[in-house]
Amino acid sequence: MKRLFPAPLLSLALWGLWLLLNLSLSVGNLLLGALLAFFAPILMAPLRPKAVRLRHPGKIVKLVLRVGIDVVISNLQVTRLVWLAGKRPPRSTFVKIPLDLRDAHGLAALSMITTVVPGTVWSELALDRSILLLHVFDLDDEPAFIEHFKTTYERPLMEIFE
Repeated sequence: MKRLFPAPLLSLALWGLWLLLNLSLSVGNLLLGALLAFFAPILMAPLRPKAVRLRHPGKIVKLVLRVGIDVVISNLQVTRLVWLAGKRPPRSTFVKIPLDLRDAHGLAALSMITTVVPGTVWSELALDRSILLLHVFDLDDEPAFIEHFKTTYERPLMEIFE
């Protein structure tokens, strides 16, 4: 059954969306929507990532809280820097961060974290996933920033996903 319907909820959602977008319950739309709902998940199954295995789900709550606190603090820091830009311009730079995290789900979570925290932008990931190029809006001490990044975000994600 899993071969025929690798994602039954996705199939149902695609069928419903097809009917909703066409605003018709004609036989042709019902059949065409059913064909789309049947074949699309089968054809896209190889593109789906492997199943997630969480090792320490309790650490997720701690990480989410830490990211929330960092978002608030970073917002305040970036706001202050923007307001005071005439007195002291920000020291923007690119930082190469060596990564120990290899899990695709952990890297995806890390990319989302760097996206939501103001002042950091995920710029590039090396093909072998060993180095992350991160743009930082204002940076005083690069080694301290790298250690903070690895300790605060990467290590908890490694404990969760690897």
